[in-house]
Amino acid sequence: MGKPIKLSDRGKQWYRKENIPSRIRAYKAVRQRILIVCEGTKTEPNYFDSIRKLLPPNIVSLQIEGIGANTLSLVERARDLKDSRIATDYPFDQVWVVFDHDSFPPDAFDNAITSAVAEGMQCAWSNEAFELWYVLHFEYRDTATSREDFGRILSRYLNEPYLKNSSEMYWKLSRLGNQQQAIARARKLDEDFKIRQIPPSGANPCTTVYQLVEELNRYLPLESE
Repeated sequence: MGKPIKLSDRGKQWYRKENIPSRIRAYKAVRQRILIVCEGTKTEPNYFDSIRKLLPPNIVSLQIEGIGANTLSLVERARDLKDSRIATDYPFDQVWVVFDHDSFPPDAFDNAITSAVAEGMQCAWSNEAFELWYVLHFEYRDTATSREDFGRILSRYLNEPYLKNSSEMYWKLSRLGNQQQAIARARKLDEDFKIRQIPPSGANPCTTVYQLVEELNRYLPLESE
C-alpha cells in the first residue's frame, strides 16, 4: 500500500487539486461528514478550505463555517448546527470548533472547551493564536508569543509580509515549512502541559489544531504503488 503524499511534495510548484492522483484507494467505506466551526471568518476557514479542496468528495464531506463568534457563543452556534442535522438522514459524524484564547478570561476559554466536549464535539484550540500552528511548521517555540510577534516571525520565514486572511497560507506552509514537524512540535507542547496538569487557559503556547489536521489527513488521496 502506498504512503500518504508528503505535504512538502504537495507544495512543490504550488501543488493544486489537479495534481491529485486519479486513483483513490484505501478509504473508510462509510462517507464521513465533518463540520468545522471557526471563530474567525477568514484565517481559519481559508486554511481548512484549502484542505477541503484536496479531499475526495465521494469519501468525506467537509463543511466549514466562519462564525465570527467567540468561546461559549461559538460552541453554542456549533451545537445548533450539529443539532439541526441530527433529525435528518445526514447528521455530522464529527463536529470541531476552532478558536483562540486571545484576551478572553481564563474561565471563559476553559469552559468553552469543557462545554464543547460535553456536547460531543472536539476542539482545535490555540493559546494564544492560530498563527502558532503556522509558526510550528518552521520552529519549535515554547515561550509565550504575542499575535504581533507571530506576524513578524512568519514574515521572516515566508520572505514576504504575513497576510492574516490569505487564502494561500496552506500552500505556502506546504512549500516552505514542514507539516509533519509542526504536528510533532504541537503534540509535544500539548503533552507537556497535560503532564504538568496545566489547563488550556494556562498552556501558552499550545495548540491542538494538529489533531484536526491529522484527522483530515487520513482522507487525503494516496500515492500510486
